[in-house]
Amino acid sequence: MTPRSVQLHLGATACLISLVLIFVGIPHAVSSPSNVSNIVLSPTFWPYVLSGFTGLTGVGLVLAGLRVNPSEFFEDEPENDSLGLLRLAALAIIMVVTMFALPILGMVWTTMLVFAFTAFLFRTRHPRTAIICAIVIPLALYVFFAHVAGVGIPQGNFLRLP
Repeated sequence: MTPRSVQLHLGATACLISLVLIFVGIPHAVSSPSNVSNIVLSPTFWPYVLSGFTGLTGVGLVLAGLRVNPSEFFEDEPENDSLGLLRLAALAIIMVVTMFALPILGMVWTTMLVFAFTAFLFRTRHPRTAIICAIVIPLALYVFFAHVAGVGIPQGNFLRLP
């Protein structure tokens, strides 16, 4: 398969999954009380948001696949297969370390470290943005869920967030 056809297939699959989730999966599998005062706190709100983003991503992939010249996919030289396997093994190690670090460091700190390590494992072209996102996104999600939604976020044994 060419990279262009892979992109088109991924986009179409993402759109299909999004539609199935929005019209079948979420209405039938996620129960939500009718008396939720804030829509953001509804159990169905975030699944719908994520399904919508999945659909938008799929549409973007399809449109980009139709627009892009296939030769533009290979700006850099293709990577060595052994390097890909090495990265896959490193990602597996990161996942195992994450499992053991969650009870010790807590969800927020562990997520920050995992995000940063994963970004650098896959050699991000924007290291400053990766570090900022690794810090800001978990903290923002913690503030929202812990202080706005009133949902307890697992804290670590060493350093606790307010």
